[in-house]
Amino acid sequence: MGMMTYREGSRGPVVAMIQKVVGCYPDSIWGKLTTEAVRNWQKAHSLTPDGVAGPRTLAAMGIAAVMPAQNANTNTGNLQWVTAAYGGRAITLKRSKRRIDYIAVHCTASREGQNLTMEQIRKEHRAQGWSDIGYHYVVYRDGTVHQGRDVDVSGAHVSGYNSYSIGIAYVGGLEDKPGVAYSRLRAKDTRTDQQKASLLALLMDLRKLYPKATIQGHRDFSPDLNHNGTIEPSEWIKDCPSFDAKRAYRNI
Repeated sequence: MGMMTYREGSRGPVVAMIQKVVGCYPDSIWGKLTTEAVRNWQKAHSLTPDGVAGPRTLAAMGIAAVMPAQNANTNTGNLQWVTAAYGGRAITLKRSKRRIDYIAVHCTASREGQNLTMEQIRKEHRAQGWSDIGYHYVVYRDGTVHQGRDVDVSGAHVSGYNSYSIGIAYVGGLEDKPGVAYSRLRAKDTRTDQQKASLLALLMDLRKLYPKATIQGHRDFSPDLNHNGTIEPSEWIKDCPSFDAKRAYRNI
């Protein structure tokens, strides 16, 4: 397992992730414009402005800075686990023993700017009668990724699909309007830059474990009431995750 460094001349999906964070066109090719943008981003985040994305810069961006682990099952050729750092926090993703057909992206339906911890979410879910937190992974506002339910155990996040899916939630998903009752708050894509980078990196790593799984948002599991092959806004059971995850991650 080795640490990766990206600089001018580098290519690939991680370069595209870096370019998105620093505001460059994500063409996956690191040129002079990307170097300058990375320098400016480093200056703004109190990092050494060397224009190189090493482990420290990648961690600050919330991008995986550790190469995937070696295949732990050489007999079948299936990757069994991946260790990576998101938002500067390392976590090991293991392959579920369950059949996984879907990776579902959620929001916690909390106010913009509000921080939630795993224990707070777990307490809320248990209050609803669930045995544990419903999600398998939660992405905090600072981009760190935290383990929820063991992936070998079905989650509680998409009714009818829990037994063969992995559930991921980012903290947020609702606007914050002082004086407005929670029930009247509207859905909003509140993802921080760190959350966007970590969600993308996390999904890319989960794709290595579940290459055939479909990645989509909670709302994409709504029934196609008019049977036209498209889940339209009028058919959504809920707005979660408050952005078009299916479209955003269609190329992973």
